[in-house]
Amino acid sequence: MKCVLFYHAFSSCWNNGNAHFLRGVARELHALGHEVIVYEPADGWSRLNAVEDGGEASLSEVPELFRGVDVRPYDCAFDLSRALDGADLVVVHEWNAPDLIEAIGRHRIASGRYALLFHDTHHRAVTAPQELARFDLAGYDGVLAFGEVLRQIYLKLGWARRAFTWHEAADIALYRPLPDVTPQHDLVWVGNWGDNERSVELRDYLIDPIAALRLNATIYGVRYPDDAQLAMQRAGIRYGGWLPAHHVPEAFAAARVTVHVPRAPYAQSLPGIPTIRMFEAMACGIPIVSAPWSDVESLFPDGTYLRAASGDDMRRGLRSLLSDPELAAAIADKARRTVLARHTCRHRAQQLLDIAGTLTSGATRMSSAFEGAAS
Repeated sequence: MKCVLFYHAFSSCWNNGNAHFLRGVARELHALGHEVIVYEPADGWSRLNAVEDGGEASLSEVPELFRGVDVRPYDCAFDLSRALDGADLVVVHEWNAPDLIEAIGRHRIASGRYALLFHDTHHRAVTAPQELARFDLAGYDGVLAFGEVLRQIYLKLGWARRAFTWHEAADIALYRPLPDVTPQHDLVWVGNWGDNERSVELRDYLIDPIAALRLNATIYGVRYPDDAQLAMQRAGIRYGGWLPAHHVPEAFAAARVTVHVPRAPYAQSLPGIPTIRMFEAMACGIPIVSAPWSDVESLFPDGTYLRAASGDDMRRGLRSLLSDPELAAAIADKARRTVLARHTCRHRAQQLLDIAGTLTSGATRMSSAFEGAAS
């Protein structure tokens, strides 16, 4: 099968958590014997910011990590018909330009020879629905939504007649325990500031507990404003700036515990959707204490992480894991076994192929699963 994937960034993960999952899925599709071609804009904002942040060397390491995946940058002279020639499965991410999203849909209507899916991994459906409603999805066979609640939104608003829940997952070829690395820190947290979508939560569930417990801690990420960096400095926290995704396993291995802090739109309006770091940290075997979120889809059974309903709870949870190595090891082990059994990129790649199979089986194929997303 020829799989053609359109994403706003694949080679760069700067402020782009989607890249972690998409790279892993592309890797697994190739490992399953399929041809995989990824298109990304040559001047994409994630790549340009990575270069500006001194990440050219890191970007140059990415192709070697994903051998067999053909990554092609495109510009304004892009020949879409040529890119889609011979495709069997096409996936288009929602951060692509609306014009490109529409053009691919129109090509699908005209050609009718491949399954076409729209992939949504963001909270705009609840925080900026007008941005999604402007997309012309008339030519798409279905939506891949990274949570059941998001899938239901697409159906309820009439944006889609067919949608599938397709959670993110861990790329376990990359995210894995590194037993030869000796932990040097109490806590590590890897995540971006998030456009003030979790600024209060990061102070209440990360910075303040670290300061109260006087932990040896490091935080990595981008877009931290000056006041946040000052707060970290006062709390004795090292700020490491951008950490490319393929270096994160070493950071997890060098610490004894991490924290999960979802952004407010997910915790409040899109229950059941954790950050991808939760899957990745579990795959790496580091125990987690999580700020509030609702696991309404039962992704993770009890005993795979500790829950904190308040800053005080977070302090107690961190103290428990750091003072009780057996408890920490038991939680980390159960979490990793859960990820390996349910939440790897191989699982999601196979699910994607199964979805494509239902779309291309002659009896169930619909030339268009959508009425216009919006006029």
